[in-house]
Amino acid sequence: MKAASVLTILCLWASANARKTGREDSGLSVRVKEYCYNQFPPACDISKYADWYRVGSYCLKYFNTPLNFSDAEFFCRNAVPGGHLVSVHSQQANTDLLCIIMKHNASHPRIWTGGMELFQSNKFIWIDGSRWEYQNWVPGQPDNTRNNEDCVEMNWSHTGKWNDDTCRNEKAVVCSFKNRV
Repeated sequence: MKAASVLTILCLWASANARKTGREDSGLSVRVKEYCYNQFPPACDISKYADWYRVGSYCLKYFNTPLNFSDAEFFCRNAVPGGHLVSVHSQQANTDLLCIIMKHNASHPRIWTGGMELFQSNKFIWIDGSRWEYQNWVPGQPDNTRNNEDCVEMNWSHTGKWNDDTCRNEKAVVCSFKNRV
């Protein structure tokens, strides 16, 4: 898909979402649209995984395979050695992830990340064992509705933002692995 097509999809999706929520979606700014158009994440450096994208020190791939959280994690572990659901460590990585999602499925962009709440403590961890050093919650989240939301999704009500959700719900998957090249 050409970069201009990605930008068109992003613009259409953003305007539809802004009408639906009744406000400008702060997660999809002009800066994000320009970034996705001008600097889409490059291919992974490992030739065997050239259809994956490099985001920081990770390689990522979007799978339009709706799975619950635990099945999604096992899916990623089977997809690639060292694979896990995606962890996000900076605003730049969050933006790159958003670009990848919107390129592959702008009409249904909700995905599982590898974030999960640790024993209903309101403390979150990445399932890949990396440090929780960045977060991008929807305002008012996480809220652990009915004490039943322990897994972290992206693109629930604000594009590019995170929400806690019930782990048994099914969403698309973004897998990642640490690029050691």
